[in-house]
Amino acid sequence: MVFSQPVFLVFFAVLLLLYAGANSYRQRAAIILVGSLIFYASWKPIYLILLVASVVINYSIYHGLTQTRSRTLLVFGLVLNLTLLGVLKYLGMAINTLLGVSTWLGAPLTGLDAGWSAWALPLGISFYTFHMLSVMIDVYRGEWTHPISFRAWSLYVTFFPHMIAGPILRASELVEQLENLAPLRPRDMQLGGLIFLAGLIKKILFADNLAPLADELFAYPGRLDCYTAWLATTVFALQIYFDFSGYSEMAIGLARMFGVTLPRNFRNPYVSHSLREFWQRWHITLSRWLRDYLYFSLGGNRQGMARNLANLMLTMILGGLWHGAAWTFAVWGALHGGYLVLHRLLLEGYRYLGIAAGSPTSRLLSWLGWPTTLIAVWITWVFFRAPGFHEAWTISGAMLGLAPATAQAPSLRIYVHFLVWASLLLTFVEPRMERALVARLESWGGLHFSLRGLAYASLVMLVILFGGSSQKFIYFDF
Repeated sequence: MVFSQPVFLVFFAVLLLLYAGANSYRQRAAIILVGSLIFYASWKPIYLILLVASVVINYSIYHGLTQTRSRTLLVFGLVLNLTLLGVLKYLGMAINTLLGVSTWLGAPLTGLDAGWSAWALPLGISFYTFHMLSVMIDVYRGEWTHPISFRAWSLYVTFFPHMIAGPILRASELVEQLENLAPLRPRDMQLGGLIFLAGLIKKILFADNLAPLADELFAYPGRLDCYTAWLATTVFALQIYFDFSGYSEMAIGLARMFGVTLPRNFRNPYVSHSLREFWQRWHITLSRWLRDYLYFSLGGNRQGMARNLANLMLTMILGGLWHGAAWTFAVWGALHGGYLVLHRLLLEGYRYLGIAAGSPTSRLLSWLGWPTTLIAVWITWVFFRAPGFHEAWTISGAMLGLAPATAQAPSLRIYVHFLVWASLLLTFVEPRMERALVARLESWGGLHFSLRGLAYASLVMLVILFGGSSQKFIYFDF
């Protein structure tokens, strides 16, 4: 089930009715837990065994850490989870790399085939693995001391709004809320429904209509001239933003209907004036996870400039590989790492030159930072979306005006250009719309939906759902 499919709304409506009829916390918790397991099993039931086994084994490791805070036990938990994730997600990539290197060296390996390892990746494994690892690390560091029951642990890992594609949470953000599940409240239902509807609009009306165009343009990179290469990258940049931010908002809205508050995952990233700001606005919970559990563990900025820059680069490369089992993702991460290194060096240069914040020079550099950041991010999206290096280099070359003379740009209908530029405009208008909505809600003293308003919202939702084709969320592959 996908959040944007009618079948999910039926499932969710039944879950809400059962939840509303529950008379105790134990009943509410059981309904959420069973509903979450059913939701996960609807994709591929066999992987429910893996999920349940992971929940049980990792709870045992967590419980042991609460008693001993043993470094050995923590290392065991890290190795166990990352090995399982590595085998399921990266074994095929490792075998293909080994075969390619051996062929390049003139000694091709025989009897080794990556095809047998090309199983379907368990849905959400990268996300729920990170959820459990964060608790173990926090317990070992002494940053989380609140005991977690097995019931609360199971809810924390499997809570269906965030389990498949985030937001990536720490125990401090969710466990205590799940230990105090309350009856449904009208305000939570209204606000959650509004947030869900906003995400649904992003997914169905924008992401799902941009997806076929991105597929068409990236399928034949050799046909793209400079303009259509930039257009193709713009299409994908908008598609992935509306798709993933839409999913996150739908997840936040669903959780809020049960009275659970999830952290925001996107803050209008395409208005950023630097790559550092971009990562403070894009996939915020992943950025924070990588910072807290990888970058800081490597030493952060505590061991000199050279080590700091190396830590930045390594963190972003590993963050790129987390997104997918292909070296193009590593290049995507390395490009972002290089941008962050350059940004850090530029800040040091400004400090050395005495360029103060708020000065005319500083304001000019900030103004120039916005288009520069967009161009830099657009270039990285090529490697994220392209199926291989050949296609990525071809499209990148076309973006730089190096398209072959034989390139013939695909004919694009007027509505395509309208959709692309309207979507791009919306990403910049969105912050103003959001501020206006918040101001309106504050002036109302909260949300007050009439029955007529609820009827209109329901009608809009039905038109959206049945008026377009819903596609899988992009981040379900990661």
